[in-house]
This record gives sequence, structure tokens and C-alpha cells, in this order.
Amino acid sequence: MSNSLKSICITGGGTAGWMAAILLSSALRGSNIKITVIESADIGTIGVGESTVPSIMDFIQACQINLKEFIQATSASFKLGIRFDDWLNPGENFFHPFGKVGKDINGFDFYQAWLKSLADGQKTRWLDYSPSAIMAENERFMLRPIQSENWVLSNYAHALHFDAVQVARYLRDICQQRGVNRIEATVKKVNLDNKGFIRSLTLDNDTTVSSDFFIDCTGFNGLLIDKSLKVGFEDWSHYLPCNRAVAVQTEQVDKPVPYTIATAQAAGWSWQIPLQHRTGNGYVFSHQFCSDEKAIETLLSSINGKVLNEPRIIPFVTGKRKKLWHNNCLALGLASGFLEPLESTAIHLVYKTLVHFIKHFPDGDFDADNEQAFNQKIDADYQEIRDFIILHYCTSDRDDTEFWQWCQTMPVPTSLQEKIRIFRNRGQLEDHQGQFFTHDSWCSILEGMKIRPQKHHPLVNGFHSQNLANTLNENIKNIRDTVLKIPNHYEYLQANCPAYIKKNS
Repeated sequence: MSNSLKSICITGGGTAGWMAAILLSSALRGSNIKITVIESADIGTIGVGESTVPSIMDFIQACQINLKEFIQATSASFKLGIRFDDWLNPGENFFHPFGKVGKDINGFDFYQAWLKSLADGQKTRWLDYSPSAIMAENERFMLRPIQSENWVLSNYAHALHFDAVQVARYLRDICQQRGVNRIEATVKKVNLDNKGFIRSLTLDNDTTVSSDFFIDCTGFNGLLIDKSLKVGFEDWSHYLPCNRAVAVQTEQVDKPVPYTIATAQAAGWSWQIPLQHRTGNGYVFSHQFCSDEKAIETLLSSINGKVLNEPRIIPFVTGKRKKLWHNNCLALGLASGFLEPLESTAIHLVYKTLVHFIKHFPDGDFDADNEQAFNQKIDADYQEIRDFIILHYCTSDRDDTEFWQWCQTMPVPTSLQEKIRIFRNRGQLEDHQGQFFTHDSWCSILEGMKIRPQKHHPLVNGFHSQNLANTLNENIKNIRDTVLKIPNHYEYLQANCPAYIKKNS
């Protein structure tokens, strides 16, 4: 091989494949590296990754995509966080907001100052200090101003709900306009050289595609990374027993709210994702505690609006490939692993994997240390998200079904056990470089699950109680005053970026 790559072949389309194509075509502009996508018309896409996290906005910007056009083409709505219903106990709910919660005071984390205020007798909620949470409660939204001296307008964050099938089509169209080559065919054989590198792919149209590097976007099948390179799989089912999902789309009967709803069910949880033209619904469950038939019945009994398609059962195994990058192959999307979509991290992991890959972009020597450094970083990302998802289950008080009884004594990774133990003691959470879930995110889930530290940081006792109360009350007032001037979410969508797709079409 020469010292620089000349070609990349992406095997599989769908959201992951076309995200890879458009981001790489942007990042590699001027390099003369040829990008080819092999997409089969015979292989359907899962197409249910429709709720995202704020990094989707970074992806859109990095790819130089027109945001308004993207929203209109994908029937997107805005998302300020996730509402969790019935997780602690039936009838109770809490909210995980995006963006900042509160302003740090005198160099101390805001959470510690808030704990001090509670000890002083204040009765405010954690979410009272979250711009995104108050916006969601009032169904308000507008795009954040580029520059603003108003703390509230500078510190909320948002993501998108969108139609995953339309996203793949939209990205595909842009990629082809930008010179990405698309081949419509099915891979029949993966050809390896004597060093275990992929040399070429034999297609069902009797052609062979050679490339310097291959990206596996073939879904759960993992045709390249698993079937051919046999990197192995790290199974996390013992931590997260849900292994099936049923998904269905319904007509939009209400105005879309700017948040996802995740509702705990007897054997897992269900999602509700409001788009402009329809609603995405699903039930993630464990077959050990629930049959497919019962899951479909549970989901259909909990939705509103006319059902637009037949319910689809999607089996999965929680975990990840032991190596996402091996030799000249990178696994992406479902080919790399699967974590249930409780915190809407699937699209984020595709983007983060690509960012890591670009930072560690190989030359023709395929340095093993470079590959290892990449795999260590993405492994840490997967483990962080895994632990954050487990947090929702292991802290629940529910024991009303066999599934939730199992959660009462479920195995918890040592990394998470230590994090919870330290938090329970004095409300501290150790940050590390590159982590995705912020201190505020962890606090939001723990507070929602009514896990309150035994004490606060001793040095915040130096705060004057009345001055602290005045400061916090002023923060609450500023947030509410600002939010009530922001447009209604649905009205903002209709005025600025209405979907191209007709409602319920």
C-alpha cells in the first residue's frame, strides 16, 4: 500500500452509512480520497433511531448542512430533553434536560450551592434552575441566539426528533451532489488478503469493489467486522436484560411537544417521539418477562392516533464489538454494537465514532498503536453510556412486576457502584475528559430517582444563607421571565421550518 489512503468503501446505507459518507466527504475535502457507498435495495433499514441528543447539532454544522432545510426535509421537531414517566414509582415523573442547570457560584458547582439552600430550608426544585426544563414545561422553543448576554438564552441546549428514513434519503442526496459514489448492490463475499485485511468485496451484480479502507454499516449482521474479521462481541445482557423492541408509527393527533417521553412498563419501557407529521412509538422489553404478543398489545393500548404501519419486532443483543476498528475496517452504527435507546444515544455514537476516527485517521501503514488508541476512546464512550442507562434501572423503587423485582438486585458495574456511592456521600461526581453526560445530567437522573446526598461540600457553608437564597430566587425569576417571552414550540416550527412532508402522509 502507498502511504496515504486513496479510497474508502462504506458498506451499507441507512442513517449510519450516509452520516459516515457526508461527514467524511466534508472532513476529507481536498484529499482526493474517493468515497463509495454500497447500498442494497433488498436490505431494509431499522429506521427507528429518531430521537437525538445535542451533538446532532454539531454534526449538522460540521457537514455544512442547512439546518432549516434539514428540519423541513425530515419532518423534525425540537427536543429539550426526556421526560421519564413511572420510573421511580408508577404515577411519578422527572425530566432530564439538556444544557446547563444553574450557574456555578464562587467557583463551586451549582449543585453544591443548591444542596446548601435546601439545608437552609429553601424548597426549590433542581429543575427550576434549568432553562431547557422550564422551556419544555411551557412548550416553548426558539433556536439559541449566536450571541446573547442573557444567561438563560446562552445555556439551554436542544436536539432533534426526526424521520430516520427521510434523514438517510436527505443525506444520500447531498452526498451524491458532493461526489460520493453510490452503488446499488448486495455484498456476496468479503475477500481478505494474507494479513487479514479486507482486499475487496464481491457484489451480486458480478462486480468487485476494491478499497483501501472499509466501513461496516451492515447493521446487526456485521458482515465485515464480525462475519469476516471475527473480532468478537462483548455481551452486556447481564447488566441490561431488555433484548427486543416493538415499533409502530401513528398519526399526529396533538401538537408535537419539545421532548421525548420514556414511560416505564411492566417488562421494560416505551418511547413516544413527536415529529411534525407523525409520532414514533415503541416498547423496549425483555423476552424473559414478556412475550412479543404481550408487548405489541401493551404498546398498541398506550398510543393515540391511527396506526400507520404494522408493528415490527426488533431483536437485539446489548453490547459492543470487542474492537470497532480492526485492520482496515471500522464498524459503525448497529454493526458496532447496541445500547437500548433510553437516552437517545445511537446517532451520537455514530457521530462520536466518526470524530474519533477522523482524529486517528490512518495512512497506508495502519499503525497498530493508532488503532488501539481509537478503540480505547470509543470503548470508554460505550461504557459511560452503558452505566448511565443502568442508572435508570438500578435506582428504581419499583418491585411491582418480575422485571422490576429483578432490577432491585441487578448486577451493577463497579464503575457505576463507585460513582453512586461517592454521590450519596456528598454529592460529588468525578468528571473526566471527553465524557458525554455532564455533571448536570447525572444529577438530573439521581434527583429524579430521589437519591439525595447525605451532605454537601463543607466549604459552601461559608455562603451567607439569605444572600444565597436571594441569588437563587433571582435566577428562577430570570429563567421564567425569559422563557415566557420565547415562542410556542409548534408555532415556531410552523413559522420557521414547517415540514415538507404533509401531516400523516
